[in-house]
Amino acid sequence: MAWKALTRWLALLVLAFASLQLFFVLRIALMAHVDPQSTTFQRSQIWRQLASDGSFRWKQQWVPYDQIAPALKRAVIASEDDGFVNHDGVDWAAIEKNWERNNRLAEQAVQRQEANPAQQVKPVKIRGGSTITQQLAKNLLLSGERSLLRKGQELMLTMVLEQFLSKQRILEIYLNNVEWGEGVFGAQAAAQHYFRKNASQLTHAEAARLAVMLPAPKRFEKQPQSAYLNGRTRVILGRMGRTELP
Repeated sequence: MAWKALTRWLALLVLAFASLQLFFVLRIALMAHVDPQSTTFQRSQIWRQLASDGSFRWKQQWVPYDQIAPALKRAVIASEDDGFVNHDGVDWAAIEKNWERNNRLAEQAVQRQEANPAQQVKPVKIRGGSTITQQLAKNLLLSGERSLLRKGQELMLTMVLEQFLSKQRILEIYLNNVEWGEGVFGAQAAAQHYFRKNASQLTHAEAARLAVMLPAPKRFEKQPQSAYLNGRTRVILGRMGRTELP
């Protein structure tokens, strides 16, 4: 009896997992024609704000792909995923490069600590090499937890996104939903929040600045004169002319 019960529970778990995957696939297929109204990440931010002070701030306005300045598209690709138009959703070369870089810096940190035990060594800033498609998969449908299971799910959804949606559609959904500050989501809201203009009117310098904010938008929103932000913006401006658009 115990074995039968265990088998039944395992079968139910497999069925639940398969049903969840089917739900994800159908939802992504629908996004080829229907704009998503919100993402899992956005909803989590609303709950965080509600838990913090009982209110929430949410600025977002969907704009079609052709109403987003080409400069912003180029800047975001140059900053976040310069191989976007060519890879199949996962940039394995970038992952390998960042893995080697992370290991090298970690070894150097250990050596510095061993050479001077009294000195406090800053922790290594880990780079993961996530593509725009991977970021979209995570923000659209998954929680923010860090685990091998969630990473595996992210990779699967990345492949599904690439299978059902064009590169242009992936970039359009990404730019309309990505976070650009506290309660600021999407290119149109960001353009209005920071520059009091529409996303279609952004200059190259403004676009580069917004792109550089993406890894930590809440922090850079509070530190608009950050030396890193200014320096990195100049770097991205230099790369934008070589960036290929979908």
